Amino acid sequence: MPNFTLPRPVRISRGQKVSAALVATASCAAALAFTAAPSNAQTTAADAPAAVKPVSANGLPLTAKDRADDGKKAQAAASSVTAAHLKVTAVEKQGHAAEQAANRSVERKAIAKPKAAPKRYANNLDGWIRESLSIMKDKGIPGSYEGLHRNIMRESAGDPNAVNDWDINAINGVPSKGLLQVIQPTFDTYHVAGTPKKLTDPIANITAAANYAAHRYGSIDNVNSAY
Repeated sequence: MPNFTLPRPVRISRGQKVSAALVATASCAAALAFTAAPSNAQTTAADAPAAVKPVSANGLPLTAKDRADDGKKAQAAASSVTAAHLKVTAVEKQGHAAEQAANRSVERKAIAKPKAAPKRYANNLDGWIRESLSIMKDKGIPGSYEGLHRNIMRESAGDPNAVNDWDINAINGVPSKGLLQVIQPTFDTYHVAGTPKKLTDPIANITAAANYAAHRYGSIDNVNSAY
């Protein structure tokens, strides 16, 4: 008969028995928990916490109809914003087009507007007086139609070529000439720029005489005799 030795039995203390029992219990609980917990693939929206579920304005969970209505409202709001933007853009374009049209109209008027033709006066006593008054006004020389006409008729009877060959001026070699009987030195001193430098020219004679009278008498209107 063979000779062999049986292994000696292992003694387990009471503390070791309790620890082993706790480990076994914990393993079973973990196994049960793993079996009971659904996988990620099986988790649905119904298993999500209520706090993250979408709700409507009244606090109730959103239904499919609510979500459809919200989508329509969002589309309507987006369409409204787009329409408003298009309207603003259209108004801006219309305003810009109107401004350009107005500018073109002004430019056309400026181009089309002819220059004012110089005013023409009759080649007679009335025309000479009126043209002289226009020049006197521009130069700030006082005088009226009546004052000029009155003195012209007394001095020359309206003859632009009238010459006085008998008074003291004629004796001194500088006879008075023209509509208002002006001597050459006086004409040269009071000649009005822009008029002919000719003593017997009607316009030059009248304006020079009126200029002289304004300096000496205040105005040709104040002259009622030889001056």
